[in-house]
Amino acid sequence: MKKTFAIIISAVIIITSITGCNSNNDAKTLVLWHSMADEAGLQLEAFVDEFNSGRGKELGITVEAIFQGAAADASTKLRTILQNGQYAELPDIMQIDATGIVDYQSSGLAFSVDDALALDTGYEISQLLEAPLKAWSFDGVQLGMPFNSSTTVMYYNKSILDAAGFSDPPDTFAGITAVSERLGQGIAAYAHIPDTPSLANWIGQLGGDVVNNGNGRDSMATRLVCDEEGTLELFLHEWKRMHDAGAVLNQSSSLTEMFLAEQIVFLTASTSRMMSLLAQIDGRFELGCAYFPRIHEGASFGATISGSAMFMFDKGSSDMKLAAWELLKYLASPEVQARFSVATGYFPVNKAAYDVEVYREYAQRYPQLGVATAQVEMTRPDMAGVMVGPSRDFYLEIQNRVSDMLLTGADPAAAAQTMAGALNSLLEQYAIANP
Repeated sequence: MKKTFAIIISAVIIITSITGCNSNNDAKTLVLWHSMADEAGLQLEAFVDEFNSGRGKELGITVEAIFQGAAADASTKLRTILQNGQYAELPDIMQIDATGIVDYQSSGLAFSVDDALALDTGYEISQLLEAPLKAWSFDGVQLGMPFNSSTTVMYYNKSILDAAGFSDPPDTFAGITAVSERLGQGIAAYAHIPDTPSLANWIGQLGGDVVNNGNGRDSMATRLVCDEEGTLELFLHEWKRMHDAGAVLNQSSSLTEMFLAEQIVFLTASTSRMMSLLAQIDGRFELGCAYFPRIHEGASFGATISGSAMFMFDKGSSDMKLAAWELLKYLASPEVQARFSVATGYFPVNKAAYDVEVYREYAQRYPQLGVATAQVEMTRPDMAGVMVGPSRDFYLEIQNRVSDMLLTGADPAAAAQTMAGALNSLLEQYAIANP
């Protein structure tokens, strides 16, 4: 009874704050910047329209959703605004991925989820999955509200795999190499150039981190640790061995197109690609979905959380901040998360969404959906994606250094030292430029 009463009182306070802060009770218009394209973008805009005509209308809130291009481009725009002090140009809410979270956190203009929870004490944040929540926290503070959460899995052409004599997909680099040895002319097993997210997965499966301070989640990352622990050299050694055996192409562009054209058997990609892949394959071959591969048998299964979250800005108006919070709660609700997952392949962040009928029916029809949640459950709790200031440069530097090693035939030990020096230099330069 006490808990129910507290929730009711909290809801009354929130509603009163939103509707009563403006003496004229004018409607509040929120600006949401997002990076959702194609079907995901259509779904998000539909949810915004539903909010505007439902809960938003009740509270006098109207949300205007504005597409800002790819997440990395939107993060660049955010960084430019903050650097130039053009704070009036900021939206009320912004969808941000790993490329922009450091800028948001250090902006001084964050209205975090924890800030909102301090005002809305009746909201049960525990209804959301722990892993997506951790993905958008920093130094113990819940910064963003998970919305489109995914993890990286390995899609495979089951028809080709069956024809090659394999009943189950491989789960290690050696297994991928074994498949490669049985493929016909013109078909490669795998194609990929390691980057920040995939390196974090493979280093994380070995029990380590790429950078210090919990991969930059406990406090700002200042240096690499995977070079000191030997995990970087181990990874490069095994990656080069797989490449030299002809099992992986050193390529990062047009991989989805190659997979659809049946030129490669395996594709490591986000679970958000699942519905799109099924539609584009259209029954031409059977789509399999497996866990993200491991370096070797001794590594654990798992992959970090990817996707993005919704972040609120503190622009000085308490009623606008609480209005933004109402939208975030709506987007994280069971019904919205279930429908969004079915339409896109992102997995629901709300625990109750898995019992929503539309999701349950779809999960039975497409068992591939269950791979993501199963992988999240087996991923070690402290395994996190990399959060660094120079995120884009860091990403490209990893790709360039791996490619250089393969093209020149460099020794993995030497390549690890070279990569570590380059990445540490980026971290040092960022720290100097952003004291």
